[in-house]
Amino acid sequence: MALLLSLSSHPPNPPQNLKPSALTPPIPATVNKVINTISKRHFILKTSSICIISLVPQNPVLESLAEPSAPSKSAPLGIANTKSWFQFYGDGFAIRVPPQFEDVMEPEDFNAGLSLYGDKAKPRTFAARFASPDGSEVLSVVIRPTNQLKITFLEAKDISDLGSLKEAANIFIPGGATIYSARKIKIKEDEDFRTYYFYEFGRDEQHIALVAAVNSGKAFIAGATAPQSKWGDDGVKLRSAAISLTVL
Repeated sequence: MALLLSLSSHPPNPPQNLKPSALTPPIPATVNKVINTISKRHFILKTSSICIISLVPQNPVLESLAEPSAPSKSAPLGIANTKSWFQFYGDGFAIRVPPQFEDVMEPEDFNAGLSLYGDKAKPRTFAARFASPDGSEVLSVVIRPTNQLKITFLEAKDISDLGSLKEAANIFIPGGATIYSARKIKIKEDEDFRTYYFYEFGRDEQHIALVAAVNSGKAFIAGATAPQSKWGDDGVKLRSAAISLTVL
């Protein structure tokens, strides 16, 4: 199974001013939206405007996640200090928003999740979504039930319940992507540690930094994306935004 946060190179509607009162976090939409279909509603396609879940028998990108034959030290990730950034609180998570990024959730995102007359509620695609002024760089968060990502009768309590860093890449990285980095990050929380999986990869001229964690049967996935041509200048900022994801 592979879950992809995709981003569109087309600019979104002009972002509205960031209003905390308007940032009610939505619940992610589901399945089978074509990666190359780009619309005004999904300006995040190609790595952040839509979540895709698809069955794949084998993911070739996993070759780059093979265990090394000898122990080696990973190069440190370039990360900025995000303490001065606006911190958005969503449903069970918090994330830092880069300066000048603005909320780009659309009205239908807030209306999703409501049901009338017993009809099944339409799930929300995004729990949070922010974009740079020109719309080319996007930070988004989606939330998925873990049993949609991996069939199990047990409630996942930690992302390791979805598999190892290598195994979980089948869920979070699309086939054909080029992986630049994959890390397991442990964060001290209260009396225990929470595990986060970090992946950085490129696909279709887009560069993506993705962080995922699990809590109480839900997977929280933050993705920061930009064109490859902009990653050299803004990659540290976008990577830092994704890594700032905190599961509450």
